[in-house]
Amino acid sequence: MANVGLQFQASAGDADPQSRPLLLLGQLHHLHRVPWSHVRGKLQPRVTEELWQAALSTLNPNPTDSCPLYLNYATVAALPSRVSRHNSPSAAHFVTRLVRTCLPPGTHRCILMVCERSDAFASACALARAFPLFTHRSGAARRADKKTVTVEFFLVGQDNGPVEVSTLQCLANATEGVRLAARIVDAPCNEMNTDTFLEEIKKVGKDLGITPTIIRDEELKTRGFGGIYGVGKAALHPPALAVLSHTPEGATQTIAWVGKGIVYDTGGLSIKGKTTMPGMKRDCGGAAAVLGAFRAAIKQGFKDNLHAVFCLAENSVGPNATRPDDIHLLYSGKTVEINNTDAEGRLVLADGVSYACKDLGADIILDVATLTGAQGIATGKYHAAVLTNSAEWEAACVKAGRRCGDLVHPLVYCPELHFSEFTSAVADMKNSVADRDNSPSSCAGLFIASHIGFDWPGVWVHLDIAAPVHAGERATGFGVALLLALFGRASEDPLLNLVSPLGCDVDAQEGDVERDSKRRRLV
Repeated sequence: MANVGLQFQASAGDADPQSRPLLLLGQLHHLHRVPWSHVRGKLQPRVTEELWQAALSTLNPNPTDSCPLYLNYATVAALPSRVSRHNSPSAAHFVTRLVRTCLPPGTHRCILMVCERSDAFASACALARAFPLFTHRSGAARRADKKTVTVEFFLVGQDNGPVEVSTLQCLANATEGVRLAARIVDAPCNEMNTDTFLEEIKKVGKDLGITPTIIRDEELKTRGFGGIYGVGKAALHPPALAVLSHTPEGATQTIAWVGKGIVYDTGGLSIKGKTTMPGMKRDCGGAAAVLGAFRAAIKQGFKDNLHAVFCLAENSVGPNATRPDDIHLLYSGKTVEINNTDAEGRLVLADGVSYACKDLGADIILDVATLTGAQGIATGKYHAAVLTNSAEWEAACVKAGRRCGDLVHPLVYCPELHFSEFTSAVADMKNSVADRDNSPSSCAGLFIASHIGFDWPGVWVHLDIAAPVHAGERATGFGVALLLALFGRASEDPLLNLVSPLGCDVDAQEGDVERDSKRRRLV
């Protein structure tokens, strides 16, 4: 799959399935609405109209089903006919699974995706997850042939006209972002260290005409970034804070996406065990998602100020490693007593959100992180957890998740009850909770928020993507589609406007009265 190129076209054209294998995919009632005249050229001479209709009549999705049309060259597959209220109407996760299991082999292949226009974005991103870019299998290195998968959308239901060129470009940029994020997360730390991650950031910056701001190594310490520096100072490759900034004329608000980029997490001196450490190359999933989403958002015409903040470090073990009982001064000016060096992500993010608030003047700060193992227990393998100071944004994250396929479910936001878990006798706070049974994922997010202040008048959103960042041993690129959908109204792109649940004037529905009352409750 690593050498597969995805191409989105308004029409894939006609071809004998024996020369270009084909997968037809959609919900059963949508597949029945595809006229034979549209698929005839993709199936003949191997498949007749009678055989096509017979195959459709045999499908009985529970939750999915598939039927070969001609040997292993052409297959039709049905998605679930209905989904629950906490799933995406696109059935995105099943799209990925069916593509992986049902797409016939071949050098040049075709997927005909049948869906409503509102599900096209989620379906495209789900398709992309089935084609990871990273591999070091020796067989793949010997194969020089470039494989292609051409994707054509047949839209049904309302607004079922042809797919515009602008929509195809949006799908291409979004899926490239998803695959970029997944490639970074799949790469091991002996390749994807902080130096390499910075090169990825510079590469995206060059593509967009943006020069990144980079604060690194001892400069972090000098400038007061005690969280990032303290976590990464023991590693061979030094820690860094990197920022890509898009500041167009006419911007009305400033948005910061802050990504946790722990390229490897040994746990530090509070070291992980031999069964829990493998897979910790994925601890940079938040930063990878921010990079992939930022690239796509700017290419699609983002109208507001947008800053991508990357908090990069390797949580390593060595003579210079942070010890439990050490006290660090973070960029917020607050001191933190370390009682668990394996609770490092919140430390780097605390510096990141504080920088976004103090130096970038952000009105909206959203941090993305593979923060807690408890997230997978709280909201499961498929739904990221959202914690936010805004009820409107909590609802928006859930809606955006359903529209883009990156599912989200809320955590309890109650700092007046939970933040006491971090009480320290000698510093402003500890970095890990006293009671691990008291909503630990919520508490971890609150630690980050405390470094901009619970009375901060802007919007703060925290996304914990620890479990959905991977499916089995492969990265998913989770978070890219979610960020694009959530902030779609700040884009010039009609498709992103369609999937976004928010208007351009963010927080307009939360008036000053509610914000003032919020301050009174939390101070």
